[in-house]
Amino acid sequence: QVQLVESGGGLVQAGGSLRLSCAASGRTFSTYIMGWFRQAPGKEREFVAAISRTGENTAYADFVKGRFTISRDNAKNTVYLQMASLEPEDTAVYYCATSPTWVIMRRANSYGSWGQGTQVTVSS
Repeated sequence: QVQLVESGGGLVQAGGSLRLSCAASGRTFSTYIMGWFRQAPGKEREFVAAISRTGENTAYADFVKGRFTISRDNAKNTVYLQMASLEPEDTAVYYCATSPTWVIMRRANSYGSWGQGTQVTVSS
């Protein structure tokens, strides 16, 4: 099973930017679709973005509104989430996860391995 470690979270003012990283162990990283999810206190975990195995295809939640960009570097076994124009509503723990499916899925139960999460806090 793939081990995932997220980093890059922190405290940022509204309108600011952060870049999250998710490093994966093992030699099978490129065989997985990778996704980012987030969970705010008292809310369900929700889909943020996902990227296909080669990085050719991506998908985003509607609330991203062009503010976030997902990318991956298979040579480094790492997936990234570049976040800009952050809003207080983006405050949450952000998780990366692997999906063995052939197409990008938005449901959390389509993803198998999960990282421990990284906290993103956006102040107003």
